[in-house]
Amino acid sequence: MRIVDVRCVEYLGALPGGEPFWRDRLRRPVDVYPEFAARGPQQLPELPGGELEVRQIFLHIDTDEGITGTTAVLSAEQAHAVSAALRSVLLGADPLAGERVWDLAYRSAIHGRAGTGMLAVSAVDCALWDIRGQYFGVPAHVLLGGPTRDTAPVYASTLGDSLDLDDVRARTRELRAQGFGGVKWFPRWGSNDGHAGVDKVVRLVAAVREAGGDDLEIMLDAWNSWDIPFTVAVARETEHLRLRWIEEPLLPDDSAGLKSLRTLVGGRTQLAGGEHEYTRWGIARLLRDDLLDLYQADPHWGGGISEMTRIGALVSAAGRQFIPHGQSVQCNAALTFASSPALVPEMEYLLRLAPLYQHFLAEPIRPENGVIHAPRATGLGMRLNDAAIRDARPLS
Repeated sequence: MRIVDVRCVEYLGALPGGEPFWRDRLRRPVDVYPEFAARGPQQLPELPGGELEVRQIFLHIDTDEGITGTTAVLSAEQAHAVSAALRSVLLGADPLAGERVWDLAYRSAIHGRAGTGMLAVSAVDCALWDIRGQYFGVPAHVLLGGPTRDTAPVYASTLGDSLDLDDVRARTRELRAQGFGGVKWFPRWGSNDGHAGVDKVVRLVAAVREAGGDDLEIMLDAWNSWDIPFTVAVARETEHLRLRWIEEPLLPDDSAGLKSLRTLVGGRTQLAGGEHEYTRWGIARLLRDDLLDLYQADPHWGGGISEMTRIGALVSAAGRQFIPHGQSVQCNAALTFASSPALVPEMEYLLRLAPLYQHFLAEPIRPENGVIHAPRATGLGMRLNDAAIRDARPLS
């Protein structure tokens, strides 16, 4: 079997309108500047008639045996990198020879070992796992050694939800009723908000604890936007609320800061991160200095499913745990159901983004009563739902 075409296609669809898709947004590193902190969430465009526009780029890799592997969702920059830098490497290659293709892609783009270049390699690798699963007639997790279980628990990520405390309590009760045992929130406040910002974070966590009960796992995602004093203050003042982890409190390159936090937080909560790190070498640097309790590399960003298996081995050998960041439910399910529950205890499900990123898929993966069942679709289950596609535009 050989690769005969590599295509990036932009699909257009729509969601019902009537209210904004995003109620709020996460804090961003640029929010240290007031003019950026004041900006609200970037909404989906509104179409004539009031519907919300869904516009997404997919990667399709075609083979001479009629099998097509698919990855979604790519940025325009990723799509350009695939077309400009990787297409010539892929054409004529054997899609079953995953190690060779990954190594060729990595070596052919020496400046692509991180950032957009590695995101492009990741997209290709995931599409190739989709091909392999279809070729052998099994879900990707079976090729990776699974299934290790029939179901996996998922925690709910509330990215985009309202941070009004009454809304937080109502949302938390709703998620508990749906069977979720853990909830992650995304505070808008950070170091430039001073102690008032710390107080707002504490009140947020207290509201979640009040509504969710004593056995709910509560996590916070700072998205690389806090500093050491703010993180330490939040950890100290939420200790009685039993916060499970603080995620990405510092900028990804601030290894010295993370090392300091390991001492200063002092076991009050766990430190999680790694989603904005790339490849086994990037994660190995974090592990070497024991900077995190929990690792969250993303298969869509950090090297694809192939590289996540190598990262998982490193994390396991270091005695830590690995919960891949939830950009792709399909890729994360493949990894989760092929991994020991001791290494990958659960999955992340982004309540707003996961359905959006699966808008054009015929068989989206959704949690039921707080768990996800092992996928049965061959490959990664990336078959398109033609009824959701209103227009399609090939990208050159």
